[in-house]
Parts: sequence; C-alpha cells; structure tokens
Amino acid sequence: MSTSANAQTVLVLNSGSSSLKFGVFRRGDEDEDLLLEGSAEGIGRENGSLKIRSADGKILLSQEHLLESQQEALQKLASSLAEHLYEAPAAVGHRVVHGGPHLREHQLLTPDVLQQLEAAVHFAPLHIPQAVALIKQAQAIFPDCPHFACFDNAFHRTMPEVAAHLPLPARYFEQGVIHYGFHGISYESIVHRLGDKLPRRAIFAHLGSGSSLAAVLDGKSIDTSMGLTPTGGVLMGTRTGDLDPGVLLYLMRSELMDADALEKMLNHECGLAGLSHGENDMQALLQRSQNGDAPAELAISAFSISVRKFIGAYAALMGGVDLLVFTGGIGQHSEAIRKRICDGLQFLGLDAAGEKIKVMPTEEERQIARHCRQLLASQ
Repeated sequence: MSTSANAQTVLVLNSGSSSLKFGVFRRGDEDEDLLLEGSAEGIGRENGSLKIRSADGKILLSQEHLLESQQEALQKLASSLAEHLYEAPAAVGHRVVHGGPHLREHQLLTPDVLQQLEAAVHFAPLHIPQAVALIKQAQAIFPDCPHFACFDNAFHRTMPEVAAHLPLPARYFEQGVIHYGFHGISYESIVHRLGDKLPRRAIFAHLGSGSSLAAVLDGKSIDTSMGLTPTGGVLMGTRTGDLDPGVLLYLMRSELMDADALEKMLNHECGLAGLSHGENDMQALLQRSQNGDAPAELAISAFSISVRKFIGAYAALMGGVDLLVFTGGIGQHSEAIRKRICDGLQFLGLDAAGEKIKVMPTEEERQIARHCRQLLASQ
C-alpha cells in the first residue's frame, strides 16, 4: 500500500432504520485511527439529534432538531465535517445490509453495481431503497472520490452448501432465495482484532436491537442465525426471529393480512416488544422484571433462551467451542443478560466470567475503513 493511500482520510457511513452513524479515519502505524465520529439519531422524529465528536471524545457539535430524512442528515453532517476537516475524504465507504445474490463482496460502487443493487430490492425492501438513496446523495456531495460498498452478508459467503440452502424447491435457490446471514462486518472486525488469538472453534454473538450469532471455524463463517433476511434467527427487539411458517398462513387466512402488513408486524411489533406489551429496550425490561413485571420477565427469558439454543447448536456443529464472543449493545453492556445466556452452558465450559468468554465492542465503521483502504490502494 502506498504512503499516499495511508495518509488519506476515509469517510464511513453506517445507516440504520432511523439513524446515520459516521466515522472519519486515517491509517495509523498499526490500524485505522479515528479522527472524527458522530451520528444523527431519531431521524424523522421530533427529538432527533446530530452529534460530532473528536477522537478523544470532545463534543464538536451537538444539535437537537427534527431531521426529516437520512439525506438531510447526511447534508448536515457533510457541512459540519467541512468545518472540522482540512481535506475532503479520499474515499467513502457505505455499509449495505443486503446486496442480493450477485453482490456478495466488498467493492467499488460503479453505475452497474448500483443498478444491480436496485434490482435486488425485493430481497430487502426495508433496507435497499434507503441504502441506494443515501449512496446517491453521498456521491453528489463527494463526487471526486471513489465510493465503496461493504456488504453485511459478505462474511457469510464461506458457509458450506448445506448451510446456504433453504429447504425449498431447487428453483428458488437459483433465484437467490438462500441463507445469507448478516452482521458480517461486525464479525469481520472481531476476526481482525483477535488475529492469531482466534481459536479454531468460536461462536460470535452480536446482540442488540437486531441480534444474530455465527459459528466461526478456522476464522470463517460456517453457519449463522439470520437467514434470507435480518428477520430470522434469535428473538430480537421488535423482530420475531425464526417462526413456524404456519403462523404466517394462519394470520393471512384469519386476519386477511397481506405481505406488507405481515412485514410491518414481523419487523416492528414482535420480539421483545411483542412479549412485553410494547417495550424493546433491554435495560428497561430488566428494571421492569426486577419490579415483578411478568411480561418483561417473559421477554427477557425468551431472548436469553433463544440465544442459548443457538450456542448449543453451533457447539454441536463444530464439535465443541473454544471461545464465545459477545458484542453489540446488549452483548457488550448487559452482564445480566450474558449470565442468563450462559446459565446451563457450563457443560461446554462456558461460564459468564470464564476464560472462554470475551466481551468486545463492535467496530463496524473501523472495519469498513480497513476494507476501503485496501480497495483504494488497489485502484
């Protein structure tokens, strides 16, 4: 990699359903050094906010106001960045949740790639249109540098055929209806940071409002809990996780729910929120449970058991487990949930305070910057 490529800054954009996180990085002696970071939260709500911080945590900008869209948030972020950076970014990296069957590797965002992304909208109708709109806006704001797409399912393309296939007629596999998996950028960052300390058999648990687990053998994903979409797998904040397909047929017949109504319910009204009568924040649920709230306790127990089941399944798949890594907002910050998950896994040597457990922050933005640096050097 050239010295000039190392010295250039990379802007990373990580969009969520109602948020936009960003980071600006420059290559340091050993890794990507953070220069600035921030986020626009509560997009589309009255209590929206925009914050920018320096690498040492100093608040450079803090505004409370309504942001109508991610595009507006990005425009304000770009204007603020211009005040705090002395140079335009040499590259912009975008986290893209789903690229469909043909976009499974991190790559330069060419017109053809954007066209393929738009054609894959039916694989992730909640995510792809938003990602495309943000990419086009960013390209308009930063027209003089390359833009790269980092796909959240790329890490899982190493899964064997038996894991990638869904038990459907073969013609659907040919159409791209397969087991994709997500949170791959988070998992890649863990593999990178552990390096040669990553043992042969590891299980990664990214637990937050969206949650998933991955079985990682020799540093590669061989199975993961999310499937065709980020709705499957373990029970989540507002998503069902795995569900008997007969439940959907029942709802279609008894309540005449169409695809849009089902999609809304499965992604926004279920999981922790469904079981607890509306609450999806884990800390709030833990507090309610301590106060004797039965629905909150049910939600917490169901979540913990759901995760524990996948850990047991992946240990069986790999013939044991040498390391369990917790990451994500819940995984990193909730010791109580880690203990609940590990309760009963002692036979695998997994004790919440034991040597086989690691708690690591997710570093999606820094991992995207690493990929962009490599792609930039190869241009």
